[in-house]
Amino acid sequence: MSMSTNMTYLTDVAMITCVVQSGDADVIVKAARDAGATGVLVHQGRGIGIRERLGILGVAVDASKDIISVLVSFEQTDLVASHIFKAGQLDTPAKGFLYITPLEKVAMYIPEAVRELLRQKGSASERS
Repeated sequence: MSMSTNMTYLTDVAMITCVVQSGDADVIVKAARDAGATGVLVHQGRGIGIRERLGILGVAVDASKDIISVLVSFEQTDLVASHIFKAGQLDTPAKGFLYITPLEKVAMYIPEAVRELLRQKGSASERS
Protein backbone atom coordinates (compact mmCIF):
# COMPACT_ATOMS: atom_id res chain seq x y z
CA MET A 1 0.00 0.00 0.00
CA SER A 2 1.51 3.30 -1.08
CA MET A 3 0.77 6.40 0.91
CA SER A 4 1.45 9.92 -0.22
CA THR A 5 3.27 11.81 2.49
CA ASN A 6 3.02 15.52 2.96
CA MET A 7 5.54 15.81 5.75
CA THR A 8 6.87 19.25 6.46
CA TYR A 9 10.10 19.82 8.34
CA LEU A 10 10.26 22.79 10.68
CA THR A 11 13.59 24.25 11.73
CA ASP A 12 14.36 27.09 14.14
CA VAL A 13 12.21 25.36 16.74
CA ALA A 14 12.77 24.83 20.47
CA MET A 15 11.06 22.72 23.09
CA ILE A 16 10.39 24.28 26.47
CA THR A 17 10.00 21.59 29.11
CA CYS A 18 8.58 22.47 32.49
CA VAL A 19 8.44 20.09 35.47
CA VAL A 20 6.07 21.07 38.29
CA GLN A 21 4.20 19.49 41.19
CA SER A 22 1.34 17.22 40.19
CA GLY A 23 -1.81 19.26 39.58
CA ASP A 24 0.02 22.47 38.60
CA ALA A 25 0.03 21.87 34.83
CA ASP A 26 -3.13 23.85 34.03
CA VAL A 27 -1.62 27.20 34.99
CA ILE A 28 1.49 26.43 32.91
CA VAL A 29 -0.57 25.41 29.86
CA LYS A 30 -2.69 28.59 30.12
CA ALA A 31 0.41 30.79 30.38
CA ALA A 32 2.04 29.11 27.36
CA ARG A 33 -1.11 29.47 25.26
CA ASP A 34 -1.62 33.10 26.38
CA ALA A 35 1.94 33.80 25.18
CA GLY A 36 1.17 32.37 21.74
CA ALA A 37 2.18 28.72 21.97
CA THR A 38 -0.16 26.35 20.17
CA GLY A 39 1.25 22.86 20.72
CA VAL A 40 1.38 21.79 24.36
CA LEU A 41 1.80 18.26 25.69
CA VAL A 42 1.24 17.32 29.35
CA HIS A 43 2.22 14.01 30.90
CA GLN A 44 2.91 12.67 34.36
CA GLY A 45 6.15 11.51 35.87
CA ARG A 46 7.75 10.73 39.19
CA GLY A 47 10.67 12.68 40.54
CA ILE A 48 13.44 10.92 42.40
CA GLY A 49 15.88 12.88 44.52
CA ILE A 50 16.92 13.75 48.04
CA ARG A 51 13.96 16.07 48.62
CA GLU A 52 11.47 13.40 47.63
CA ARG A 53 13.08 10.79 49.91
CA LEU A 54 13.55 12.98 52.96
CA GLY A 55 11.11 15.80 52.39
CA ILE A 56 11.48 19.15 54.07
CA LEU A 57 11.81 18.64 57.84
CA GLY A 58 11.52 14.89 57.37
CA VAL A 59 7.95 15.05 55.99
CA ALA A 60 7.43 12.98 52.85
CA VAL A 61 7.08 15.00 49.64
CA ASP A 62 4.81 13.85 46.82
CA ALA A 63 7.09 12.63 44.05
CA SER A 64 4.38 12.93 41.35
CA LYS A 65 5.18 15.54 38.72
CA ASP A 66 3.43 17.13 35.76
CA ILE A 67 5.71 17.52 32.76
CA ILE A 68 4.70 20.10 30.18
CA SER A 69 6.39 20.21 26.76
CA VAL A 70 5.82 23.20 24.49
CA LEU A 71 7.09 23.51 20.90
CA VAL A 72 7.82 27.10 19.91
CA SER A 73 9.72 28.97 17.24
CA PHE A 74 13.06 30.42 18.33
CA GLU A 75 11.45 33.89 18.18
CA GLN A 76 8.79 32.85 20.74
CA THR A 77 11.11 31.03 23.12
CA ASP A 78 11.97 33.82 25.58
CA LEU A 79 8.43 35.21 25.72
CA VAL A 80 6.77 31.82 26.31
CA ALA A 81 9.43 30.72 28.83
CA SER A 82 9.03 33.97 30.75
CA HIS A 83 5.23 33.56 30.91
CA ILE A 84 5.61 29.97 32.11
CA PHE A 85 8.21 30.92 34.71
CA LYS A 86 6.03 33.67 36.18
CA ALA A 87 2.75 31.74 36.09
CA GLY A 88 4.31 28.66 37.67
CA GLN A 89 6.06 30.75 40.35
CA LEU A 90 9.26 28.94 39.48
CA ASP A 91 11.24 31.52 41.47
CA THR A 92 9.83 29.81 44.59
CA PRO A 93 11.75 26.86 46.08
CA ALA A 94 10.33 23.41 45.22
CA LYS A 95 7.77 24.78 42.72
CA GLY A 96 9.49 23.30 39.68
CA PHE A 97 11.88 24.16 36.89
CA LEU A 98 12.02 24.60 33.13
CA TYR A 99 14.61 24.02 30.48
CA ILE A 100 14.84 24.86 26.79
CA THR A 101 16.12 22.45 24.16
CA PRO A 102 16.87 23.64 20.61
CA LEU A 103 15.56 21.11 18.09
CA GLU A 104 17.37 20.46 14.83
CA LYS A 105 14.26 19.46 12.91
CA VAL A 106 10.60 18.75 13.64
CA ALA A 107 8.59 16.66 11.18
CA MET A 108 4.85 17.05 10.99
CA TYR A 109 1.91 17.16 8.65
CA ILE A 110 0.62 20.62 7.86
CA PRO A 111 -2.55 20.83 5.72
CA GLU A 112 -2.15 22.60 2.39
CA ALA A 113 -4.54 25.40 3.42
CA VAL A 114 -2.40 26.19 6.46
CA ARG A 115 0.82 26.07 4.41
CA GLU A 116 -0.73 28.52 1.94
CA LEU A 117 -1.64 30.90 4.80
CA LEU A 118 1.92 30.69 6.10
CA ARG A 119 3.29 31.44 2.62
CA GLN A 120 0.97 34.45 2.31
CA LYS A 121 1.95 35.69 5.76
CA GLY A 122 5.63 35.33 4.85
CA SER A 123 5.14 37.24 1.62
CA ALA A 124 3.27 40.01 3.42
CA SER A 125 5.99 40.40 6.06
CA GLU A 126 8.69 40.50 3.38
CA ARG A 127 6.90 43.44 1.70
CA SER A 128 6.65 45.42 4.95
